[in-house]
Amino acid sequence: MQHWYHLFPKNTGLSLFAWIAFCLLPFYFILRSSSLIDIVVGVIMIVIFFATYRLAFIKKGWTVYVSVGIEIFISVGVTLYFGYVYFALFLAFFIGNIQNKAGFISLYIIHLVTTLTAVSFGFFIQEEMFYNQWPFIVICVIGVILLPFTMYNRNKREKLENQLEDANQKIAQLIVLEERERIARDLHDTLGQKLSLMGLKSELAGKLVDAKPESAKKEMADIHQTARTALKEVRELVAGMKGTKLKDELIRVRQLLGVAQITCEIEDNINHSEVPLLIENVLSMCLKEAVTNVVKHSEATECKIVVKQTPDKWMIRIIDNGIGIQDKVHTFKGNGILGMKERLGFVNGNLSFDETNKSKTILSIHVPRVIQQTEQEGSN
Repeated sequence: MQHWYHLFPKNTGLSLFAWIAFCLLPFYFILRSSSLIDIVVGVIMIVIFFATYRLAFIKKGWTVYVSVGIEIFISVGVTLYFGYVYFALFLAFFIGNIQNKAGFISLYIIHLVTTLTAVSFGFFIQEEMFYNQWPFIVICVIGVILLPFTMYNRNKREKLENQLEDANQKIAQLIVLEERERIARDLHDTLGQKLSLMGLKSELAGKLVDAKPESAKKEMADIHQTARTALKEVRELVAGMKGTKLKDELIRVRQLLGVAQITCEIEDNINHSEVPLLIENVLSMCLKEAVTNVVKHSEATECKIVVKQTPDKWMIRIIDNGIGIQDKVHTFKGNGILGMKERLGFVNGNLSFDETNKSKTILSIHVPRVIQQTEQEGSN
């Protein structure tokens, strides 16, 4: 509904001057009456109509329907007695502003029936006056039929647009929150594995410093290299928040496994140019987290990474010969498994463990190639 000071409906397609004309026209029709009593009665009816019309905007509940009922009664009266039918347009626009569907339909039907009835009788009671303005009466009747639905749908659309705007604001807030969580996960994946490795290496170097100084120096060199790598990745993350290239991540995990003295074998059988940036970033982060788990928890000496694609999916398989976590697949909550599942959920991917092989831990990551399939179908 509009505010109380809006006498004229907004966004109706008619200018303010047209509505002023509709307000002045009833006085012209009434002043044509020869009887003073008719003029006084007509002026009173006009004043009551506009007063009730204004109050209808600030009233709520059943009082609105009472106000519209009074206005319909006055509209029928001036139509039959003075030949002025254009109050029906005011009512049509007002009824279109009623958002309650049942109330809107009820008032629309009542208003339409009373207007058509009044106009039909008007052609007999005010024959000459009605025939002189019959084109405008036809336009008025068409307005009574169509305008309430136009206003009702327009107001409903504006309400939905406002709701959509609110929803977009909430989505924007959720995106900011999700981005913060993503950055937190990326920092964990970037720094967590490096700091853990540096901790293990420094502890080992402390034990070897007296017994095997040369080995201790090698461990310290590995710590230094790992620290430089971590610093570089953090700078890249903070500076650009750029997606991680899968080919670059394969090089980094090879270096990480080498520093951890785990033999690494990599089979890369995909066309990296065909992988969308988002999916490539998700696969890279999941690969990094999986290799971190191998280094920190598997006690493995060998690790094989297979990256391949099929017509319907991309797949990464990480195989190690350590103790792994295969006995805790259903209950395991740590080590970034949940983070990997969350990332894969964004691209409809999934993560699984091969529980049939007890001598090795086999982690498989699958992401469907929906985008490519859609593009191929479109090109065909």
